[in-house]
Formats: sequence, C-alpha cells, structure tokens
Amino acid sequence: MWLGSRQQLDKLSVQQVTVVSSPVTVSSHTRDLGVIIDTQLSLPGHANALCRSCYHQLRQLRPVTRSLSENVVRTLVQAFVSCRLDYCNSLLFGMTDDLFQWLQGVQNAAARLVTSTGRREHITPVLRQLHWLPVRQRIEFKLALLIHKSLLGQPPPYLADDCQLITDSGRRTLRSSDTATFLVPHTYSTFRDRSFAVAGARIWKSSVLPLLSRLVH
Repeated sequence: MWLGSRQQLDKLSVQQVTVVSSPVTVSSHTRDLGVIIDTQLSLPGHANALCRSCYHQLRQLRPVTRSLSENVVRTLVQAFVSCRLDYCNSLLFGMTDDLFQWLQGVQNAAARLVTSTGRREHITPVLRQLHWLPVRQRIEFKLALLIHKSLLGQPPPYLADDCQLITDSGRRTLRSSDTATFLVPHTYSTFRDRSFAVAGARIWKSSVLPLLSRLVH
C-alpha cells in the first residue's frame, strides 16, 4: 500500500510489487489490529466500520433497556460501545470534522439510550451527567495520558523515545524548563502533524500545562 497525499499518489502508476519472485498487488486499504488504514491515513473506512459496529450493538441493547436499571445499561454500553470508540482512538487524531461528527453521533445515541433522553433534547447536559468526554476530547485525553506516562517511564520505548523534554534538547535554559515542557518538532506535513511525537507534545503544551499552572497557583 502506498502512503501519501492525493497529489503524490496520482503520480504513481505501480500496481504490483515483486517480492521474492511473487507479485504483490498494491491495495488501497488494509486492516491492522482491527484498524482500517487507507492510503492517505484519513481513516474514513475505519470510522464508517466503527459506526456500523457501534450502532449494531445499540440496536441489540435497545429492546432490553426497559427491563434494566440505568447503571446496568450504562455498564453494557460501556462494554459494547464505548470500548469500541476508545480502542486505538489516538490514531484518529487529526481526522476531518465530518468523521468526528459520525463518531460523536454514536456517543450521543449511546448517551440517550442510557438516560432515556429524547432525540430533541440537547445532548451536552446528558454527557455531563454521565461524566463522558466528547469523542474528540477523549482522543486528546488519551494522548495527554500517554505523554504523562512517558514522564514516569511507563509507556513502551517506541513511544517514550519520541518524547523529548526541552531540558534534554540541549537548548538554553528557559522559564518553561521547570514545567516539564515537551519539545514540539517542526513539521511541514499533515502526516507528521498527526504523529505521537508532534500531536502529544502540542496537546500537552496547549491543554495540560495551562491546567497544571492554574492548579498550582
């Protein structure tokens, strides 16, 4: 599978690659650990499959919700729907707003099922009542959590090695040196912007550090 922008892919005409005398056909998408990856890493196929799977689970749960308490329904939704939205969700960082709206629609439907809320009622108070972060914020929280674990030396080395503190970069000492500020690499590609080293450092700098500073002061 070739990876690149649409303009780059339009320049390629190779449809087969020979590996040990065997022709391998170039594919437009593939599945890796349950995630459907496409040539531009835009993940519409994965978002579509994820929505179908979650809505199927919600349809299966809907007939039995009247016989169960809200806590039981919430547990079932967490086990069969929310866990699917959270699985490998850090890979979804940088998706288009339309795809995020698809996934947010799934979470909204799940919240309405748990609380028996009508379709015309505003969903934000319902999500707050359930203490559920919206889908986009859940993804950012996952990345921030992985960055925090890198400070503690807990994540796998292939993630921790991509995280570099400003104090370890050889730069001159700044006021931010005492606040565990990560170095944000300069990039000129949307692919690179979505990488863990860049996205995680930016979220940590723009969201987590201001919150920590308010808690301290």
